[in-house]
Amino acid sequence: SEGPLKDMLVDGIVGGVGGVIVFLPNILILYFCISLMEDSGYMARAAFIMDKIMHKMGLHGKSFIPLIMGFGCNVPAIMASRTIENRKSRLITMLINPLMSCSARLPIYLLLVGAFFPNNASLVLLSIYAIGIFLAVLLARLFSKFLVKGDDTPFVMELPNYRLPSPKSVMQLIWEKAKDFITKAFTIIFLATIVIWFLQTFDVRLNVVTDSKDSLLALIGGLIAPVFSPLGFNDWRISTALITGFTAKESVVSTLTVLLGGDTALLGTMFSTKTALVFLVFTLLYTPCVAAIASVRREMGTKKAAFMVAAIQCLIAWSVAFLVHLVLKLI
Repeated sequence: SEGPLKDMLVDGIVGGVGGVIVFLPNILILYFCISLMEDSGYMARAAFIMDKIMHKMGLHGKSFIPLIMGFGCNVPAIMASRTIENRKSRLITMLINPLMSCSARLPIYLLLVGAFFPNNASLVLLSIYAIGIFLAVLLARLFSKFLVKGDDTPFVMELPNYRLPSPKSVMQLIWEKAKDFITKAFTIIFLATIVIWFLQTFDVRLNVVTDSKDSLLALIGGLIAPVFSPLGFNDWRISTALITGFTAKESVVSTLTVLLGGDTALLGTMFSTKTALVFLVFTLLYTPCVAAIASVRREMGTKKAAFMVAAIQCLIAWSVAFLVHLVLKLI
């Protein structure tokens, strides 16, 4: 029968969680490539080859491995930074790692790129990743010069032999990542989806609303909206989706799906081509998920460092997105 419960199941849970699960194959392909590089012994050699370039950035050859791992997930990548003996390189690697676009952001890119840039999808996607890498290089230089003090150390590393990747260990890594992703989808995203659905369905007096503009969610979104309006985001639903991304980046997709009533073909009512591009840049750069911030805190040992990562990234994301918005306005 029709009613709020059916809406919650269809538009909320199935729409929200389903909207994220669809992107599992893309994420597994990414991990498959990373595990092949690791298992064949190529990753260590790449770190050795990259040492000269890394030193120019104020980093160490060993920083290359955690940074590449960051494209999979920032949490293990930040933890992998502890293998870098040099304190200066270790801290800078942790600080810039969240700029490596993790697999959790991939669903956001695929959703918006597919909707707004179907003819130039690969070019737009490549540009998004390139912006993250460029800013990571730039910040590493700045941090190395002004923020993190310390001396450089020479690169010493034992290179493993080349070998054929073992299908067992590659499959094991892929299975673990798939399990992590599905677990996250059915815990964090599941809960976030129900909360978003509830806030979108009821008003302050807990009456069912006919128009989501009168809902609790619109009220909360409206309070946050002024922060994002200089970026061209004039729809309260956009700021709401960004806020849910603080728990897990995949939640952005599930929130947008729930807010559109499960029909992502309606994305055009929320974004124009230009605001979609600004949104992509902002989601690339803003604060990583709660788990990544917790990892920074655990590795650096202070709340201050974790807060710094969160605050610096929000500031960078807002500034760069604002610049992109201004440039697109002029075009």
